[in-house]
Amino acid sequence: MTTSHNPLHGWQVSRNDIQWKGKDLLRPECILAEPDGTLWTADARGGVMKIAPDGMQTLIAQRGEHERAGQPSSQNAAQLMMGGTLPNGLAFDRDGNIVIANFGTDAIELMTRDGASRTLYDRIDGEPLGKTNFVLTDTRGRIWFTVTTRQVPWTRSINEKTADGYVGLIDEHGIRIVADGFVGTNEIRLDANEEWLYVVETNARRISRLRVQDDGSLTDREIYGPSDLGGFPDGFAFDAYGNLWTTLILNEKLIALTPDGEVLTLLDDGNPEAIARYETHYRDGTTTPELMGACRGSLAPMMASITFGGADLRTVYLGSLGGTTLATFRSPVPGLPLAHWQPTRATPA
Repeated sequence: MTTSHNPLHGWQVSRNDIQWKGKDLLRPECILAEPDGTLWTADARGGVMKIAPDGMQTLIAQRGEHERAGQPSSQNAAQLMMGGTLPNGLAFDRDGNIVIANFGTDAIELMTRDGASRTLYDRIDGEPLGKTNFVLTDTRGRIWFTVTTRQVPWTRSINEKTADGYVGLIDEHGIRIVADGFVGTNEIRLDANEEWLYVVETNARRISRLRVQDDGSLTDREIYGPSDLGGFPDGFAFDAYGNLWTTLILNEKLIALTPDGEVLTLLDDGNPEAIARYETHYRDGTTTPELMGACRGSLAPMMASITFGGADLRTVYLGSLGGTTLATFRSPVPGLPLAHWQPTRATPA
C-alpha cells in the first residue's frame, strides 16, 4: 500500500484548463504518445493520424490489403463499426512499427510508419479471432491483445452481456489465448513491474486483473476495485503513483482508482438524464445505438481512452469515438511510461 500523499486527493480537472490538440480527426479512439511530443491517433478512414509537436497533421492510410478491399471513403465512423477497416487499439512494436487491433477486419495487423500494412493474425486455433479491440506491447517485445466478443454481430454481446471475450498473447511461440470468459473485454494495461495485467470488462462494469507468469500465462484472476464502477469503463492508464485513471464511456466521466481502493471522480461531462435512460435499457437488454449517441458529452464525445504524454508525462490526452479533436490538460502526477518509453528487455530463453 502506498503511504505518501496521493496527488489526486482534492484535485479535479478544471474545464478552464482544458485545451485542444488536432483537428478534423475521425474516431480518435486510441492515442500513442512519443517522448518527442509526436502523437498518433487511430483514424476511422483506415490508418492513423500523425500529429507532430508543432501541430502538423499527416493521415497515414493503411496500404496493401485494405487498398485492395477498396473501402468507400464515404462511410462514416458509425457505419464502419459494423464492417470495413477500423483501427481501434494501437501499440508500438520494438521496431517502432504500429500494431493495430482492427475492430472492422477482426484482425491483428502491423503497419509501418509510412502505411505499409499486413495482417499478422485473423484466426486462432483454426477459428476467427472475433472482435479485436486492443493491443499492448511489453518490455520483452510481446504483444498482448483483447477480443471483446465472438458474437456475430458483436453488438449482441452488449445486451446479452456475453462472457466470451478473451485476452491473447503473441510471442516467439506464435499466438494463443491466455485468459478467457470476460464480459466485453476492452483495454488492458500492465503495472510498473509487469507483474499484473489489468483488464477492462466494459459490459460487466468492472476491472479485473491477473498475475503474469514468466511464460506469459495468467493466474490468480480477481476483480480490482469495486465490482460495479457505476458506469461503463473503456480505456485506462496508470500514473506513477499507482492510480488507475479510467474513462467511463457513455457516462462521460474520468475517474481514478487509487491504490487504497478509493474511486475519485476527476472529470464529469455526462448527461444524467440520457445515461439514466440508457441504464434502464441496459438492465433490460434493449440498448440501441441511438441511446448511446444521446449520452455523448461535449469535451470528448463517447470518452474512450486516456494517454499520458509530454516530455514529463504530465500531459493527458482523451481519446473518443465521436470527437474530432483531442481534449488535453495537465496532471499533478506523471503517467506510468509505456513499453516504448523504456529500454526493451530480452525474453528469457
